[in-house]
Amino acid sequence: MESTAMITPGLARELATLARLGDDTSTESVLRSLTTTLAAGVPGCSGATVEQWRERRALVSASHSELIALVEGERRLGEGPSLEARGTGRRVLASDLLTERRWPGYAALAVTCGVRSQLVLPIEVGAVQFLVGLHSVRASAFADQAAPPLASMLAEQLSVAMANLWDFEEVRTDAAQLQEAMAGRAIIDQAKGIIMKTSGCSAEEAFDELRRISQHHQVKVADLARLLVEEHSRRR
Repeated sequence: MESTAMITPGLARELATLARLGDDTSTESVLRSLTTTLAAGVPGCSGATVEQWRERRALVSASHSELIALVEGERRLGEGPSLEARGTGRRVLASDLLTERRWPGYAALAVTCGVRSQLVLPIEVGAVQFLVGLHSVRASAFADQAAPPLASMLAEQLSVAMANLWDFEEVRTDAAQLQEAMAGRAIIDQAKGIIMKTSGCSAEEAFDELRRISQHHQVKVADLARLLVEEHSRRR
């Protein structure tokens, strides 16, 4: 008898690597890795999609470009398993889209894309909802009773991966803002030096003049300082 289990040792190992971060790690790269891992690791799966819904905005990734078109087609039609899973918060299984009657328009589109069966798992991570879609070219490729263990593993791995990523992005943002602030301070100091040299005023008076002009023209002090330094460089 053929096994209906969706989790293999290889899949479990690959899913665990989602939480590993690098300098180029992003939400997009994590979701892309997830879809390729599922497509290659879930028995019977021919392709995978994931939709990240956050504040009514969606980010979509897929193991194959045709599946992106299928997700977009589902939204356009206003019917399909992902929309049902998002609305109900429950997994949705379509054993054979060739005979599916719940969403006739979507079923016809899916079959045209080569998809015969599909399983959608809604995963909640904080305020973010992920819709993980497994697609197969074969009918009855996924067993409903085997879905809960995979959903549980996905919830665990996505929670860790996204928590790590969001913390990493916060640190990266703070570092970028600090770097920008330091760069802005340096250019302001250069502009102050130019004003001091041409006007014979103090550093405090030079900064007051920069601030007065910036307020008058409604531009940031750092932007004004940059313009002054660039103009001074061109005249040299």
